[in-house]
Amino acid sequence: MRILYLAEIVGKAGIWCVKSALADLKREEKPDVVVANANGATGSYGLGKQHAGYLRKLGIDVITGGDCVFYKKDLVEGFEQTPYVIRPANFPPESPGRGWRLQQTQKGKLAVVSLIGRALFPRVHGDNPFEALAAIASRLSKETPFVLVDFHAVATAEKQAFFWHSDGKVSAVVGSHGRVQTSDECVLPQGTACITDAGRTGSLDSVGGTDPAPRIAEYRSRLPEWSRDAWANLRVQGAVIDLGPDGKARGIRRFSVPCPEPSGAEQKET
Repeated sequence: MRILYLAEIVGKAGIWCVKSALADLKREEKPDVVVANANGATGSYGLGKQHAGYLRKLGIDVITGGDCVFYKKDLVEGFEQTPYVIRPANFPPESPGRGWRLQQTQKGKLAVVSLIGRALFPRVHGDNPFEALAAIASRLSKETPFVLVDFHAVATAEKQAFFWHSDGKVSAVVGSHGRVQTSDECVLPQGTACITDAGRTGSLDSVGGTDPAPRIAEYRSRLPEWSRDAWANLRVQGAVIDLGPDGKARGIRRFSVPCPEPSGAEQKET
């Protein structure tokens, strides 16, 4: 099974990148399934229901979230209509939505799981992801050998520890939230592929995909600033993961694909 994972989609620029580049990526890579993190797709923080549906139409099979997954009220109220969008599985059981999805492909079912880290998140607090993984992996192993985890975490130390804890339990763990692509992709000894952060889909000449000026002003004044879209140096980043019939990873490689600059009209339509 081949998985095409798109790194965190940020703002209108990120959505434009998916629209302009995903079809070519799919023709080139021939994935069996496309998974994307869209934690920042709407206004750079959160995901709206309309954008979720649009990304689905563009060819994304499963959409993961993170710390901002409940920021947009229409998605929170519409999780039943968007079963392809998942929130962290280690959120409280009373939380709306689902923490994993079984996606049917021509090579069998792929279980996609979202988990959130505990270190350095000021607004959200999930249950222990290390404990959650063991229970979820045991349950899903009865359904399929193919299990992908999107681990949305701040601290690289927590991510690294989680990778080694996951080795042999799941097929792959992709780190998200940092929005900066790391160059440490590898397959661990027991067959789990991992990368600390897959990067971002959107503007690279930016701060996490957003216009640098408001971020600089916020750091200087400590006054919250609304983020603005950035459109310079557009890229689709992510990883291609190959799994064997036993569910163990055979390889992982990251990619960073340039996207064309949109016209003013195309920016408004996104």
